Amino acid sequence: MQIHVVQSGDTLSAIANSYNITVETIVSVNELDTPNELVVGQALVIPIVGQFYFVQQGDSLYSIAQKFGISYQELARINNVSVNSSLSTGFRLYIPPRQEPITEVNAYVEPYGDTVSSTLKNATQKHAPNLTYLSPFSYRVTREGNIIPPPLDNFSAIASNNNVGLVLVLTNLEEGEFSADLGRIIVTNETVQDTLFENIIQTARNIGYRDVHFDFEFLPPDTRENYNNFLRKAKRVLSEAGLLISTALAPKTSGTQQGKWYEAHDYPAHGDIVDFVVLMTYEWGYSGGPPMAVSPIKPVREVVEYARSVIPSNKLFLGQNLYGYDWTLPFEQGGEFAKALSPKQAVALARARNVAIEYDTDSQAPFFNYYDDAGKEHIVWFEDARSIQAKFDLIKELNLRGISYWKLGLAFPQNWVLLEANFKINKIR
Repeated sequence: MQIHVVQSGDTLSAIANSYNITVETIVSVNELDTPNELVVGQALVIPIVGQFYFVQQGDSLYSIAQKFGISYQELARINNVSVNSSLSTGFRLYIPPRQEPITEVNAYVEPYGDTVSSTLKNATQKHAPNLTYLSPFSYRVTREGNIIPPPLDNFSAIASNNNVGLVLVLTNLEEGEFSADLGRIIVTNETVQDTLFENIIQTARNIGYRDVHFDFEFLPPDTRENYNNFLRKAKRVLSEAGLLISTALAPKTSGTQQGKWYEAHDYPAHGDIVDFVVLMTYEWGYSGGPPMAVSPIKPVREVVEYARSVIPSNKLFLGQNLYGYDWTLPFEQGGEFAKALSPKQAVALARARNVAIEYDTDSQAPFFNYYDDAGKEHIVWFEDARSIQAKFDLIKELNLRGISYWKLGLAFPQNWVLLEANFKINKIR
């Protein structure tokens, strides 16, 4: 698979010719609604076996071979050049494909209201072949230990038909927000816990859940050990019922990190107790905060490296957003919230406003500025093929268990094509 960034003057036919494929293939893979209106800076995925590399200043055959994990002799042979060749800038080399590592893929799906929209059902059905786990969000735990389910529609059938493990996600959401008070009750009250575990087991048997996922957020800091003990009890009880357990963890970079979101999440304890964890490595840029990349690569790496120091890598899922935000400038704390949008919507907006997409190499994320009809300036940070490839490279480099998407229903066609090109996806049998 190749990533091509559109340059001024590019046309689809010229791009297709340079890679020896058809225009129709590029249009189909990238789901281009307006193929004759490319945006400068737009990242396209080019479906070829292996990839092409265009020589840059300072490159040598040896340095390029090292970059792609191949011997320089083999690289020279494949491209019919001498091992002593002096490569000119811009010269095209073919890089053969490497064996795909095995990974696991989780995706949350969040229905709104009392029904599942056709858009959400279609997205779930479309991407189920690329999933190991599907996580409907969420069962809300009550103060008595009962659980209030989300609308499920045909999620169970989709999971079963695609060898996907269905995940029972439990939250301490109350009136639309994570409740510290409710969280305290859940992790400290033994009677509530007994009722909760009975309800979990019964629900799992009735619907076919394979994993029980605890996403308890903003727990009071003094309940840290209570939460650990709750998980130990959950592991003992739910394992006897044949269920896995997992947790969602706030993105910490140390064991002493302070803040309401972080302190009750004990990375070493979770790593010891549960089967796997999802690191919520997104929302650095968020709707109520100042504009920046949603999941900038450097902070993401810092979280993962801390997690790996106290949790086995084979228990770690990298959290990944499938969306971006559109902020109105100047940003004012407490002012207008940024609007969420899909990567596909972001490119369409750049096209409509006739602006180029830029790429921040520090955060490894695309962005652009534009002015709306009222003359107000905006900045949009989102994801594209380059930014998601940076996360796939991190997963492979650090030998993580897999990736977990928040959330299905947002159009990002390049992600799924690159996912298939980078990994062989483990399925539940």
